Amino acid sequence: MKKIKLVVLSLMLMAFFSNSVLANGLSLNSVGTRALGMGGAFVGLANDGSALYWNPAGLAGLDSRIYVFATDVIPSGYYKLDAANVDAALEANHYISPNFFMNYTMGDLAFGFGVYVPAGLGAEYNGDDLTNLTAHFGPYEWMSKLAVINISPGVAYKVNDQFSVGLALNIYYGMFDLKRPSETAIDVTGDGVPDVLPQYSETSTGLGYGATLGLKYQMNDKVSFGATYRTATSVSMEGTAELVELNMEDNFKRDVTWPTWIAAGVALKSDNNMTLTIDLQYSNWAKLDKLVAEYDTWGEGEFVLNWEDAIQLRMGLEHKISDCTTYRLGYYYDPAPAPDATLNFLFPSSTNHAITGGLTYNMGGIQLEAAAEYLIGAERSLPYSSNYAMPGDHQLNVLAFSLGFGYNF
Repeated sequence: MKKIKLVVLSLMLMAFFSNSVLANGLSLNSVGTRALGMGGAFVGLANDGSALYWNPAGLAGLDSRIYVFATDVIPSGYYKLDAANVDAALEANHYISPNFFMNYTMGDLAFGFGVYVPAGLGAEYNGDDLTNLTAHFGPYEWMSKLAVINISPGVAYKVNDQFSVGLALNIYYGMFDLKRPSETAIDVTGDGVPDVLPQYSETSTGLGYGATLGLKYQMNDKVSFGATYRTATSVSMEGTAELVELNMEDNFKRDVTWPTWIAAGVALKSDNNMTLTIDLQYSNWAKLDKLVAEYDTWGEGEFVLNWEDAIQLRMGLEHKISDCTTYRLGYYYDPAPAPDATLNFLFPSSTNHAITGGLTYNMGGIQLEAAAEYLIGAERSLPYSSNYAMPGDHQLNVLAFSLGFGYNF
C-alpha cells in the first residue's frame, strides 16, 4: 500500500507542477439573468444590457437602461481513487458575483458600459480526505479560486432597419489563488530521507486586453440572426508563491490566454409571444496548450494542458404570458476541453448537460428577474496508470442562481 501511495504522490506532483487554468468547469455561463434562464442561447436575440457580452450589436435600438444582477455559483462533486482508498467530496462553496450594465441609445447610435464577471469558480477539498495521496505527509489545504472581472465599454450602430454592428473593449482583471502540496519532499534533518513535503500556496493578479465584435440581422419581426467574435486575450499574471513549512517565498509571472470565442445564433418569434433561440458557440481551447510560470529564483515550471477546441450547443425558450410576466427555459451541451491525460480535480473539466429556467416581472420601467441553472457533469473514470496525471473518478455538478433588477430611463 505504501508503494501505491508513493506512486500516486509522484503522479499528483506532475499534475500540479504549475497550475492556473481556465476550464469549462470555471466558466459561469451566466452573464445576465435573462440569458442564464435561456441556457445562454442569447447571441441571436441579445436584447438587454448583457448584449455587451453576448453580441454588442444587440445594443442598437434598445431602450436606455440600467441593469444590475448577482449570480451565486455552487459546485458539488467528488474525487475517488480506490487504489489509495480516497473518497473526497468537493466543498459546496458559494461563488457570488455582482454585475452591472448600462446602455444608452441616441437614434441609430447606442453606447454600453459593463462591469461584470465572465468567469469565476473554484474547487476546495477537506485535506483529511486526501492524506492517502501524499503517503505519510499531510494533511494539506487543497483549493483553487479564480475570478475574472471585465470592465467593458462598447458602442453599436444601427446601419438600417435590419442590420446592426457593435464593438466592445474588454479589460480583464484576473485573480487566482491556489493551495496544494508542493512538488518535492525535502530532507530537512539531513539523514538522506525526505521528511517534509511543504504546503505550496500562491496568489496572483493580472491584466489583459481584448475586444468583442458583434453583428445582428433582423430579417423581419419574427426572425433575427446574430454573430459574435471575441479575440483571444493574454492575461499577464504576477504574484507570490510560498512553501509554508520552509518559510520560503518567491515572486513569479505567468501568462494565461483567454481563448478566441466565436458564436452564431438565431431567434425565432411566434405569433403567441413565444421566442425560441439556438446558438452554437466555439472556444479555441487548443491555443492553451501549456502554461509556464517563471519564478525569480526557483526557476521555471511548465504545465502541459493539450486541451481541445470545443463547441457548445445552446437552446432557449422565452414566453411572455402577460404584459407583466415572462418565463424562460433553456438547455445547453458543453463538451470537456481537457483530455484524460491532463485532468485534475482542482480544475474540473467534464462534459456537461445543463437545464435552466427564469422569470421576469415587469412593472412599467422596472423589471425584476430571477433564474436558475443546474449543470450535470458526466463522471470521468481514469484507470490507475502513469498515462494519466490524476487517475480515479472525477465528477462535478453546479447549481447557480441569479437575481436581476432593471430600470428603463
